[in-house]
Amino acid sequence: EFSSDLPQKPIRPDQPGVDSPSVPPTPFPKTQCDSLVVLFGATAGAYGAKLGSDERELILLVWQVVDLPSKKVGTLHKSLVKADNLELSDQCREVSGLTPEGLGKAEPLDRVLQQFIQLVSSDLKVFGRNSYTLCSDGQLLIRQVLHPETSKKNFLLSECFYSFYDLRKEFHTCYPSSAAVKDQTIKTMAEYLGLGTDEAEEDFGVWQVKTMVAIIFSMLSENYHIFTDPETVKYKYETGPCSKSETVDSETVIRARGLPWQSSDQDIARFFKGLNIAKGGVALCLNAQGRRNGEALVRFVNSEQRDLALERHKHHMGSRYIEVYKATGEEFLKIAGGTSNEVAQFLSKENQVIIRMRGLPFTATQEDVLGFLGPECPVTGGKEGLLFVKYPDGRPTGDAFVLFSCEEYAQNALKKHKEILGKRYIELFRSTAAEVLNRYMSTPLIPTLPTPIIPVIPPPYTIATGSIRDCVRLRGLPYTAGIDDILDFMGDATADIKPHGVHMVLNQQGRPSGDAFIQMKSADKAFMVAQKCHKKMMKDRYVEVFQCSGEEMNFVLMGGTLNRSGLSPPPCKLPCLSPPAYAAFQTAAVIPAEAALYQPQALLPTARTPQASAAAPPAVTYYPAQAAQLYMNYTAYYPSPPVSPTTVGYLAAPPGAVAAAATATHTPLLPQPGALVRMQGLPYNTGMKEILSFFQGYQYAPDDYNGLIQLSEQARSVLQAPKEWVCL
Repeated sequence: EFSSDLPQKPIRPDQPGVDSPSVPPTPFPKTQCDSLVVLFGATAGAYGAKLGSDERELILLVWQVVDLPSKKVGTLHKSLVKADNLELSDQCREVSGLTPEGLGKAEPLDRVLQQFIQLVSSDLKVFGRNSYTLCSDGQLLIRQVLHPETSKKNFLLSECFYSFYDLRKEFHTCYPSSAAVKDQTIKTMAEYLGLGTDEAEEDFGVWQVKTMVAIIFSMLSENYHIFTDPETVKYKYETGPCSKSETVDSETVIRARGLPWQSSDQDIARFFKGLNIAKGGVALCLNAQGRRNGEALVRFVNSEQRDLALERHKHHMGSRYIEVYKATGEEFLKIAGGTSNEVAQFLSKENQVIIRMRGLPFTATQEDVLGFLGPECPVTGGKEGLLFVKYPDGRPTGDAFVLFSCEEYAQNALKKHKEILGKRYIELFRSTAAEVLNRYMSTPLIPTLPTPIIPVIPPPYTIATGSIRDCVRLRGLPYTAGIDDILDFMGDATADIKPHGVHMVLNQQGRPSGDAFIQMKSADKAFMVAQKCHKKMMKDRYVEVFQCSGEEMNFVLMGGTLNRSGLSPPPCKLPCLSPPAYAAFQTAAVIPAEAALYQPQALLPTARTPQASAAAPPAVTYYPAQAAQLYMNYTAYYPSPPVSPTTVGYLAAPPGAVAAAATATHTPLLPQPGALVRMQGLPYNTGMKEILSFFQGYQYAPDDYNGLIQLSEQARSVLQAPKEWVCL
């Protein structure tokens, strides 16, 4: 049955019960509430400190009303909950004694919670009370089980579940010399007070609630000021701007990966339902093209909430599992921080729904956008609720952000997704304040060419090729791992690594991808490392180690994928490395006396014949001082592949060094700024002839420059033909 009137067995002889006149009256300590509902629950999976970490459903609720002034208790109720998945873990079966057959006859969660409210109200009337606050053993049941599960099942929790007392914290307030809050359990608290308890005498859940009640009465007898500051759960996520000057505690920030690309800040807040996210604490990350990359940085109100969020690693958002990792306050501010007065004024209207419009005609005006949206979705403040995104030089990007005062207006706007404005269809997405700051403050996605740059590779330790399996691949590295961490991970095997043989793979945002390749001195050494280090722990993650060949390593470093089904080629047949968004080192590099020029075999592997390769003029390579391993910020624009920072990079070369290198080798370098141009907005079917025709009449550029640029044979033949003009 749903509830049962169980006999109130005293946990110790002097415990107050429903009728306990023999207990001498003590002054009632000051509390904020008169009645508590002591609540205990269990899921079909993990128990104790891991409750809720495996996403398993609630299967048991036990509760009892406690009247604090009179120190009396109401009826103890125990209810089974029918889960959608009745499969029980071994731990659950052993601890609870429950069976799938018994749970199959129970009521579903929404029905159980309705009856919970009704029965609690009835018990309160006995004591003449009409309000109460929940009290649970820790925070997991409320924050990690009830709120996430009801959110996924799309029904609302009663208001009483948004405020509760954490018995462990209250106990530690009364008894500071007891164990730390995170180490407390019902049993350790009872033992600290000397309560004689026998867990085996009671049903699972009943003993826990009775013991919690006894602990509460013992705390009240000490006449402490307790139960005055309840824990709260935020009803909804609050949007708002974040300033770059603001201090963000790194212990409060996480990175979520694997998000659906259309996820909004509200979707992410729903994923973390039950945990308190700071105001404006969701920052969606964008890739080099200004599109969401499936990652977000989330800032919580304190480190305790952040730690609970980390327990949701690989929980699901729809059909996708989401990875949750630690992040830093600096990373959060890079994405969410902003200083623009225009943006600050736009975001000053709080609790607005933000919609992003993409693909607007560059000539679109505020009136055009308002007319496109129409009267069924009025914009907050009219023109003041529109923010056009521009490049630093003032050119429009085709993006805009729009404010709506309610969800209904925002939904009406989203229905206009891919409708036509002018001659273009417009895309509409949910957005966030952090995305407004991130998108508005960003630099051009394809910047102008920086000062003369030359490719950088180490001395002639080039990436291996061929089918000899003398390399190993490390997969699943912590994103904070560096070269030193990898060397420590390898242990004694570091002596068998080739010089400059550690290659960390970056993703298209220039961040560590979690993969690395290591060139060993022989295939036998690579085999031994793979056997010894596979699934060995690095920091808090295990790392997979596989033996592979130089050819396979080359494929991945140049943008291909290596998986169980074999090799997938890079996204483009001939990899093309675009220049970085900014120089890796702003100050002039120092050329050591022993610096030399090397052939950049590892820079751009080519499929040409040996004769063609030999005919190509050698490119200049600049080797900076103290560059045993290069840690460079490299931005690769799609479809440029992920790149190893130890093998490929760019440095701003000192003018003198460039001149000296050119004189010594008689090799032409990249021309001065303005000699090369980049074209944007080309039709997808544009060919070489159309581009050359577009530039007809302009001065011819020397053929020597094309030696520095990876070209197909067809393109090279067109460029080298006699002409008066050329486009590079």
